[in-house]
Amino acid sequence: MNVDLYKYENELYDKGIKYIGGVDEVGRGPLIGDVVAACVVLPRDFYLEGLTDSKKLSEKKRDIFYDYIINNCLAYGIGHVSPKEIDEINIYEASRKAMLMAISEVRKKISLEHVLVDAMPLTSLDISSTSIIKGDAKSVSIAAASVIAKVTRDRMMYELDKKYPMYGFGSHKGYPTKKHIEAINKYGLIDGYRKTYGPVKKVLEEME
Repeated sequence: MNVDLYKYENELYDKGIKYIGGVDEVGRGPLIGDVVAACVVLPRDFYLEGLTDSKKLSEKKRDIFYDYIINNCLAYGIGHVSPKEIDEINIYEASRKAMLMAISEVRKKISLEHVLVDAMPLTSLDISSTSIIKGDAKSVSIAAASVIAKVTRDRMMYELDKKYPMYGFGSHKGYPTKKHIEAINKYGLIDGYRKTYGPVKKVLEEME
């Protein structure tokens, strides 16, 4: 089944809406690090063959697409919320906050008129928005945002991997894999872990 990635954007263009932001976040599941969101505004004639939900792309392709999107978009913005704040307000609210931060960054550069969001309704926005379930595979703008958010967060994990190679952040990106849990049990917790997440909570309880 071929999905028309331009369907939502074209409907908005036909209504005279010119600047459309696609918004997506990444990093709800990992035990460590920020949740990261991106907002991307693409030109109407934007085309990138193979662009889809970033999770379906190889890392090599994501990196190539990241550069292409950054160089060819009208504007983009990144928002991220720290592990400490994730623990304080919960991951759902932190994801929403990161998205609103990314949108706010874009609005400093361009007069955003409408936002297409992956799954999450952003009711507090003062501009119109459309929430699309599995939007990163249905809208070209959200797909672009998913690539920017994913590559941004992965690069943060590579930086962490350089500092703490024994945890294997470069391979699991902070997700609760068997190897990651084993590393936590062996080496303990470093700064940046989300203390309200099950496997981390368990280690903290055992330390008491």
